[in-house]
Amino acid sequence: MFGLFKKTSELEKLQKQYEKLLAESHKLSTTNRSASDKKVAEAQLILEKIETLSPK
Repeated sequence: MFGLFKKTSELEKLQKQYEKLLAESHKLSTTNRSASDKKVAEAQLILEKIETLSPK
């Protein structure tokens, strides 16, 4: 209940987007391999952004 109004950080948004792209890629891998590869490439770009934002 207390987390109801908590704003998500940029890092959390990117992580959710990354997970979504990987899930879509997995789903597409059985029907359309080229579309699946495009989703993986997009997810890789998001992962690079996550790595630059994450504290070491």
